[in-house]
Amino acid sequence: MNMHRGIGLAAFDKEQLSQRFAELSSELSKTQVDNLQSQLTQFRTALSHFATTHRDSIRSDPAFRHAFQQMCSSIGVDPLAGPMKGGWWAEILGMGDWQYELGVQIVDVCVSTRERNGGVIEMGELVRMVSKLRGVESGVITEEDVIRSIKTLQPLGAGYEVLDVGDGKKMVRSVVKELDADQAVILAEAQVEGGWIVEAILENRRGWTGERARAALENMLLRDGLCWLDSQDEHYGQVYWIPSAMRWDE
Repeated sequence: MNMHRGIGLAAFDKEQLSQRFAELSSELSKTQVDNLQSQLTQFRTALSHFATTHRDSIRSDPAFRHAFQQMCSSIGVDPLAGPMKGGWWAEILGMGDWQYELGVQIVDVCVSTRERNGGVIEMGELVRMVSKLRGVESGVITEEDVIRSIKTLQPLGAGYEVLDVGDGKKMVRSVVKELDADQAVILAEAQVEGGWIVEAILENRRGWTGERARAALENMLLRDGLCWLDSQDEHYGQVYWIPSAMRWDE
């Protein structure tokens, strides 16, 4: 009888101990959360002060704007996020109108070139054409500026998206269609060649079979309208030209 009582008390003590540990854990978690919230508030105040103090430099100097963007990225802050539409770029830096104006010009370039490139344009080409449209020198509008503006276009649901095609190369898609993995490879290789591609390049460099290369290229030509076919090339016989991987001087 006493033995059963001892077992019961031991179980009760163990339950009390577990409950105490749970309460202590909850208290520690709440303290940690409160400390973290306090640190985040202080950090936001400090970053806001920095952004406000250097507002003119961030707006006018692409290199300074890049450094500010990198600083934010390194600590996990998205300048486009915030209580106001346009995030900190609008709330603190007063760049909301500038950002949306750039977005309108990106749409202008993408729509005007869609007939020839099928709705996929190389990032450098887009930056160059937008800069020309704005009447500014090369380097004033950066790739990061374009990427931020494209984020503001996403709520439109028009399919605007930045695509990474490998080796640090980026494309911008302005139509609601998915770019599959094979098409991304073809775009990357076509950029290397200045806009053209043949089956042999995909076979030799990527190890594709002839059937895979042919099917992917024909899909881009017939299904998606992303390339042109030159069936009378003197060297290869058939060459696929991909406008989005070409440089257009206009």
